[in-house]
Amino acid sequence: MTEGKHRKKKRKLNIGRLAILLLVLAALCFGGLYLKYSNDLKAVQSTSEEVIFSVAEGSTAKTVTADLQKAGLVRNADSAYIFAKLKHYTDIKKGNYALDKSWDVKTILAELNNSNSAIVDASSVTIVEGDWAKDTANKIAAVTNVSSEELMNLWNDETFIRSVMEKYPFLTEDIFNSDVRVRLEGYLCPDTYLFYKETTAEDVTLKILDQSLNIYNQYAEQIKSSGYSISQIYTLASIVQYEASKTDDMKAIAGVFYNRLAIDMPLQSSVTVCYAIDIDKQNDDWRNCEFNGNFESPYNTYKYNGLPPGPILNPGTDALNAVLNPDHNSYYYFMADVCGDGTVHYAETLEEHEANVKKYLSDTSCLN
Repeated sequence: MTEGKHRKKKRKLNIGRLAILLLVLAALCFGGLYLKYSNDLKAVQSTSEEVIFSVAEGSTAKTVTADLQKAGLVRNADSAYIFAKLKHYTDIKKGNYALDKSWDVKTILAELNNSNSAIVDASSVTIVEGDWAKDTANKIAAVTNVSSEELMNLWNDETFIRSVMEKYPFLTEDIFNSDVRVRLEGYLCPDTYLFYKETTAEDVTLKILDQSLNIYNQYAEQIKSSGYSISQIYTLASIVQYEASKTDDMKAIAGVFYNRLAIDMPLQSSVTVCYAIDIDKQNDDWRNCEFNGNFESPYNTYKYNGLPPGPILNPGTDALNAVLNPDHNSYYYFMADVCGDGTVHYAETLEEHEANVKKYLSDTSCLN
């Protein structure tokens, strides 16, 4: 074989090998993309968690899949959109839907393409961080056939609560303390819920407790290692929620209360007095709490050391996170500039605290 023919054959072999290499790389790339696409179509989690999802008038498959990702219902909006186009799931109907994070993309899109799946005769209720149980009961009663009295009775019903305790581990024996005013106070998770207008107190309650369980599971290990009981953590979170007008103050305030608990110093939280005297929060005057420190109640932390018998409202995740991850400070006092912008001022000693009070509450006109 001549040298020229040998070179030509070698060149052909190299080109052939390069072509095979490119084909292999293309196959690997395509295979990787397909695996990612297939994975994106799976459910975001294995455990059931209902989410109320709304589709507005005029929404497109593109905007809906983007909203699904924002709601944590799909892993990837682009993959969900491609699937919707390929499988003809783009005829999405407006309305409210009860979707679940344990559903895959196909199941979710099929639900959104079925006009019969949209929830009718239902209303949304938002439990706000800081709502009392009675506030929540009133909100639900306003849009359903269930009365606030039915709900409050159920939320104090020991037989009912014991029947569901195994499913909801955040409900412990502590809530049966005879001094607790409302046994489910503190465990009615703030969120937006969709309730049928014709429903029962039990169904309403279980839907709320299901969401409470989802939140509890996120913090269960931290609570277990905190050195405090579940009831104590939720109770302290409720006080922090009530005391802090801004999320940024929650961890520092939690730190102050932990410092007081460590030396058996009364918490002296005026918001516990608010709950003790059961002031209507819609017409609340904070001075009624500040100037009633002698009000007789086990919830009054001016009269009794330690934490009150149970939560004083329903705290949100920010407050729970704050008491599980508090600032480690050396403060024992704090006060809010209620006559100004609400800034919280901290102090290590009573003398420093009194100086803050004198400085920031010197305008007594705001106290009258």
